[in-house]
Amino acid sequence: MKKFLLLIVFFISMSSFAQDIKFSTKDNDIKLASLPYYNYGRGLGLTSPDSIFQFNIRFRMQNRMTYLQDDEGDEAYEGQIRRLRLRFDGYVGSPKFLYAIQLSFAPGDVGPIEEGENINIIRDAILFYRPNKHWSIAFGQTKLPGNRQRVNSSGALELTDRSINNVRFNIDRDFGWQGFFLNEKKDKFSYNLKTAVSTGNGRNVTKTPDDGFALTGKVELFPLGAFTNDGTNFEGDIVREPKPKLLLSGVFHRNVKARLTQGQLGAELYEKKTMESVFVDAMVKYNGWAFMSAYMNRTSNDPIAVNPDDATQFNYVYVGHGMDYQLSYIFLKNLEVIGRYSNQKVNDDIFIYTPNSKVYTLGLTKYIWEHAFKLQTEVTYDELYYFNGDVKNNWYVRFQIEIGI
Repeated sequence: MKKFLLLIVFFISMSSFAQDIKFSTKDNDIKLASLPYYNYGRGLGLTSPDSIFQFNIRFRMQNRMTYLQDDEGDEAYEGQIRRLRLRFDGYVGSPKFLYAIQLSFAPGDVGPIEEGENINIIRDAILFYRPNKHWSIAFGQTKLPGNRQRVNSSGALELTDRSINNVRFNIDRDFGWQGFFLNEKKDKFSYNLKTAVSTGNGRNVTKTPDDGFALTGKVELFPLGAFTNDGTNFEGDIVREPKPKLLLSGVFHRNVKARLTQGQLGAELYEKKTMESVFVDAMVKYNGWAFMSAYMNRTSNDPIAVNPDDATQFNYVYVGHGMDYQLSYIFLKNLEVIGRYSNQKVNDDIFIYTPNSKVYTLGLTKYIWEHAFKLQTEVTYDELYYFNGDVKNNWYVRFQIEIGI
């Protein structure tokens, strides 16, 4: 009897999944411009018989082991679940009204637990109204339309993590309104326009309301037409573009009266600061080759914040700029070689407190099921240049397995 019931449940699930494919177009999944990550599959889905609602559930995890050695020759090993996430998405009432929810459970995702604060597991909780294939309006919390690598899912990266410039200079998730006009065409000049008005305070803020806000605007240009299978949302040319494809994009972001050292991220400033960010990206893919380059910049007129109760204590906005260059080639058996070089220079105002950096990375990735199931190995070497003239070097070797549905 148990086997019979399990069989019934199995066929009901498969039937629901089939309905999911039938009633939901590819655009419903892909063209929501701020959905948190690229997906090869569609997870496990349920669609009501009358098609009034749709519910999909997906998961992904990254397990990694790292060997590190610092400038002093000290060795260390680290094993961790870097990311463990659940995502839910679908629509209610009509495919024009969509939602996306993403929760994180790994310690590195949740962050430190502060006394009196909630556990920070909510990454995305966003509602969309999409009247047609071009326009989308969103309300809630998700990624701002920032740098290309930051907008891409961490599960869609060629290497195990984003660059040092993405870590220091990029904008992140925020709560507010977003609007998109998407106009991608296969073999013709195309463009996307993306905007956001948000709180500027980052995700899941429960502190006292204030009068700060953030404005973001982004332009994406496709001179040679759109990428195959929405290929701007994942790194590497895993689809082996038959014709050259090019993406050029630019972002301007202004965060007024920001509370944190990196706008939506970082430690709390002793006094609120206004900061501006500029991002410029280029991506090229053709016949297994992929090249990415990015410029990132953050400025603030007065980056040093002094504790009003103790003038000896201070912190600062992380201001400066950096460049990333990343090149890869994927062989016919889905084995990919990746190289990345990043340089980062902080502004003179804070150079005495934090170093400039150069980072060199060489990686090898084996795709088993596109980005949904892959094995990644990389070697990274960095150089740190301090204000007093000292130079320090660190390096690590890392192995990571990514799997998800």
